[in-house]
Amino acid sequence: MTARELAERRLAELAAAFGLLTRLPVERLAPPAVRRRADAAWEYPLVGAAIGALGGALYWLAHGLACPPALAALWALAVMVLATGAMHEDGLADCADGLGGGTHAARLAIMRDHQIGSYGVIALVLSLALRGTAIALVAEPALVLQVLIAAGAASRSSAVLLMTALPPARTDGLSVAVGRPSVPLASIAIGLAFILSWLLLGFGTALLVVLIVIAVVIMLGSWARARLGGQSGDVLGAAIQLCECLALTALAILVT
Repeated sequence: MTARELAERRLAELAAAFGLLTRLPVERLAPPAVRRRADAAWEYPLVGAAIGALGGALYWLAHGLACPPALAALWALAVMVLATGAMHEDGLADCADGLGGGTHAARLAIMRDHQIGSYGVIALVLSLALRGTAIALVAEPALVLQVLIAAGAASRSSAVLLMTALPPARTDGLSVAVGRPSVPLASIAIGLAFILSWLLLGFGTALLVVLIVIAVVIMLGSWARARLGGQSGDVLGAAIQLCECLALTALAILVT
């Protein structure tokens, strides 16, 4: 494979990752799509970093326009939610509603239902409140940018780890269509998240962020295996949201 072919393949994988995790029209700028969508999973942390950078940039802009930290934080959240089409928030809400099901099939059916229940609403409110509060507490624009990039990258790596560790809970759906990444690809994903966090926030903080991701993957993965029989797109979205909430909470504590 020539250097040009290799670069085109990496670009196609990055476009596939953006196409799956965001609503940004990045795939229009790339070569033909990858044959196997799971091959692009190692680049999910880069997508998360880009989404975090969007939020951090808007926070910086709002701060420069004299918005107080709380208001600027809400604008940062708004642009990140728009960039992803709220798909991760939707997964978190569906997983929360699925807690009420009595069997694997019932839980999966509840999670697939487009209506949102009380658990889902509460989960969404808590997620937005936790992230918005953490961003506002960090306050300083340059630091907010660094924190959002690190949290965005780390949280997306959790999805790759879960996809690798657990089989799909359904025979159809987003997770099945993407496929299961290999262990080396999952290792690259968590490694990328660690390196980005290290460059931005230091070794110790990066290690803490990665440990948070691993803890969420173990706990949520155990729940998904026991209660659903595997992972689904909703479980992956919930993992991303939980990791982001916990990472931002920990980083806000560390820097304030």
